[in-house]
Amino acid sequence: MLKLQTPVETGKSKVKVSVDDRILVLGSCFADNTGKKMTDLGLKACVNPFGTLYNPLSILSSLKRLLSGEPFNASDCRMMGSGAGLVCSFHHHTSFARKTEEEFLENANSALKSASIFFRECDKVLITFGTSRCYRHIADDMIVSNCLKRDAREFAVERMTVEAVTDAMEEIHSICAASGKEMIFTVSPIRHMKDGAHGNSLNKAALLLAADMICSEYADCEYFPAFEIMMDELRDYRFYAEDMVHPSSQAVNYIWERFNEFAGMEKDRLMELEKTFRRSHHRPNINVSSTNSCCSAIRNSSNRR
Repeated sequence: MLKLQTPVETGKSKVKVSVDDRILVLGSCFADNTGKKMTDLGLKACVNPFGTLYNPLSILSSLKRLLSGEPFNASDCRMMGSGAGLVCSFHHHTSFARKTEEEFLENANSALKSASIFFRECDKVLITFGTSRCYRHIADDMIVSNCLKRDAREFAVERMTVEAVTDAMEEIHSICAASGKEMIFTVSPIRHMKDGAHGNSLNKAALLLAADMICSEYADCEYFPAFEIMMDELRDYRFYAEDMVHPSSQAVNYIWERFNEFAGMEKDRLMELEKTFRRSHHRPNINVSSTNSCCSAIRNSSNRR
């Protein structure tokens, strides 16, 4: 038979994930996608409590903050650029931005408090690394999680070496393993094209090499090949969103199913959770006798959304 795909063998993970586990999910947009799958099904998951994170150093910094629980304060606050008139921090995604420092700090510290408690009690940590490309804020001499739309001249662009990425992942592993948590690392299939196609490949290569070293060394850390599945099995552009960078919903669903098989999640229980989720989002058909009443029903339904 003619082969139309290059299958990616995932094997079975030595780190098993149950629907009863408490799972911390950190990292890039793909972590957001996977985390949403979990929360939609009612799994006990805490997803990106600082917003989307891309590079290993920002993920490491976030884990250290979860471990310490140290609150954010006024010195962390920064005004966003581009005339946004909003306050955020270099530790957060712009989705955390608020109109005032007080509002931002209240929201950020509330999220931190609950996430810090969750982290101490969780069983598994799923981390998706997006890129080894980092932005250093020159005045503060710190790697930022987000540039907050500020002037590009405030930042220096750096590419982490394989050694630097490995050191960061080693420390991430140490923090999680110290409290008995098992980990699954992935590299995001989403391309970061600011350095061009070749630069994106270099940025991903550093992540892949480092993740392989760490996961080969420790029994409580496993690598799931989300990146490879997207690049090889789903290489056709029909599996991409309109921006030709992010995976389509079909691709996300496929990789999610492959992850379930890889992590040994209970298939029957997942199917029941999926049925429950679909029923909760089902809108019954409304039988009407006239066009006008049909339009009215549609308008009323739209207003209730």
